[in-house]
Amino acid sequence: MRALRIVFAVTVVVNAAFAAPYAFAVTPDEIRPHEGSVTFEDRSGIPMGTVLSSSQERTAAVPLGEVSPWFLNALIAAEDRRFYNHAGIDWTAALRSSIKAVRCLCNAGGASTIDMQLARMRFTLPGGVRGKIAQAWDAERIDAGSGKAQILEAYVNRVSMGGNVYGVEAAARDYFGIPASDLDLAQAALLAGIPNDPPALEPRTHWHTARARQRYVLERMVADGMISPAAARVAAQESIAVRPQSRELAGAQQLLFRLAATGSAPRVRTTIDLPLQRFVQAQAQNVVGALAGRNVTQAAALVIDNRSGDVLAYLGSLDYFDGAYLGSNDGVQSLRQPGSTLKPFLYEYALERGVIGAGSILADVPTSYAIPGAQMYSPEDYSTRFAGPVTVRAALAGSLNVPAVRVLSKTGVAPFLDRLRALGFTRLRRSPDYYGLGLTLGAGEVTLWDLAHAYVTLARGGNAIPVRAVQSDDPPPGVQIGSRDDWLLVTDILADRYARAHSFGLHSVLDMPFDAAVKTGTSSGYRDTWTVGFTSEYTVAVWAGNFSGAPMQRISGVDGAGPLWNRIMLHLYERRDPPPFAAPPKKLLADSRRAAPTDAASGSIFNEWRARQEATSGALRILFPQDGAVFEDALAADDPRRASQAIAFAVSHPAGTRVRWTLNGAPLPGPASDTYYWPVRVGRWRLTVSAAGSQTQSVAFAVIPRPYHAPRGFVSGP
Repeated sequence: MRALRIVFAVTVVVNAAFAAPYAFAVTPDEIRPHEGSVTFEDRSGIPMGTVLSSSQERTAAVPLGEVSPWFLNALIAAEDRRFYNHAGIDWTAALRSSIKAVRCLCNAGGASTIDMQLARMRFTLPGGVRGKIAQAWDAERIDAGSGKAQILEAYVNRVSMGGNVYGVEAAARDYFGIPASDLDLAQAALLAGIPNDPPALEPRTHWHTARARQRYVLERMVADGMISPAAARVAAQESIAVRPQSRELAGAQQLLFRLAATGSAPRVRTTIDLPLQRFVQAQAQNVVGALAGRNVTQAAALVIDNRSGDVLAYLGSLDYFDGAYLGSNDGVQSLRQPGSTLKPFLYEYALERGVIGAGSILADVPTSYAIPGAQMYSPEDYSTRFAGPVTVRAALAGSLNVPAVRVLSKTGVAPFLDRLRALGFTRLRRSPDYYGLGLTLGAGEVTLWDLAHAYVTLARGGNAIPVRAVQSDDPPPGVQIGSRDDWLLVTDILADRYARAHSFGLHSVLDMPFDAAVKTGTSSGYRDTWTVGFTSEYTVAVWAGNFSGAPMQRISGVDGAGPLWNRIMLHLYERRDPPPFAAPPKKLLADSRRAAPTDAASGSIFNEWRARQEATSGALRILFPQDGAVFEDALAADDPRRASQAIAFAVSHPAGTRVRWTLNGAPLPGPASDTYYWPVRVGRWRLTVSAAGSQTQSVAFAVIPRPYHAPRGFVSGP
């Protein structure tokens, strides 16, 4: 009876030992590598480099069917010749290794199967006797839950191949520049030898040792009947070229890191044109270097094919590895104030809605708007001068601020903000009240990516397509935004060098020897400069400034970003000219080019502007003050500054005539002149002016004491 109990107990233990691995089996998903590095190519297949996984390992997982059979056979011959015949542990090899260890009183090795090695890699198991036991247990669990093909696939994608290279696909591309499926016998045997001792068999640094291991692998393949001795001799004598190690990405680092973080495939062909990318980077470094004395340290640029939306060049910074100037920042994706670069979208939208017409006359005159907080907003142009009556063409091409703000006040901030979001400016998330009328002058923040995308839409006549950096099938059909005719008119205006000559001159960096539309922008405080323009084929967008936010020394868009935009555009058309732009309808074109009529300044809106002009010839008119104006007497009667407090009366009159001023019927003392400075006095007044042979003109105005305000504190703006 006791003997039966012993037999029963042994049977239970043995069965439990065999059954346990199945109870704790490791599934194929648990051994499959989920994270790998990504190798990038440009649009022509030129290697751009590999972005490592987050663990800094260069890996690339591929299906077993995409690995050369030569490598699989060589690996099995070298590492585990009975791989297909054991269940995780090769007991024959283990027994042989144990006998050797007893005889030499050392670690004989040689019994570690592919399953055990995979267990060590997957579960990070230690070495030594305890480690071997753990490897054996986990190898049995792996074999219980996964098929041999799944185990082999997981192994060849995880195994260390020297340095920080992991997996056969990464090794084949890193050492030979080919996929693992293209390995020949000699290359396969060389790589199959590395897992035995990766640090000592890395072929770049230990070539002769790796070559000796290759010959051993070939011998094992002959012994196992996988190849003939003749094939082994040919492979051993084959000349193998190992590529030099590439330590840096070829360019567009910020883009490649961003693509790798999105879970891209192990190998990605981008839309980047690498020769163009290198040209853009070299020219950016040259342009910014020339502006270093004016505190310009960084630049970013995009070049996009308008036909497909392909990004041909992506410059996030001058040098990704330059820590002194925050080179790892991405100027393409950073939020910055766009200055005047949004004006074309406002004018198109205003034309589309009928707020203005192509032939409208706009007022570039001193203007103030009430804004929240009991404050006044008074926009000015970059030149600090006002042009008076201007056409839509002159206002947009010359980037005049006051007309743009006036157009936005009529169009409405909320509708225009909706249009900008439809154009892709999705990061303008604040309310219309937050941006206010300054939206058209750059009060919001946008990225160079979104700005370039919107200009691609403008270049396509309002037909919006996605902008992409990874090659794929043909782009989806575009979505029409707004009126194509109005977009074409805006393009024609932006391409008109004569229309922008008043602000930029006729021979600036914006002038191309071919059809090119362009717009500049400068943010407040000279912190950002922009130049964005396009031909019928390409859009080029450039930003220049400092990632730190430090202001530049009075650098505008044409001076900062303009030179780089100029060089890129000229480079794109070194050998040919682009096709001309499509023309807007003839009537729109004719209306937009009509000069402002001579009586355009006859309205009272232009009076203050006319009062500021040096020449005041014309019809008799009181330019300032306006009829019904009310002024405050801000100073006390005994304030010493009262003597300098005056209202400047201004008048226009026919050339060659003299004027006479009267106030409440009394002649004003002093010589007759176009401007009279009247000391402020409280009261109601009627100002009259007359000139020989001309009609008399009068206006009424009042001066009131300044109301008393209790003192209060204030909070400065952001």
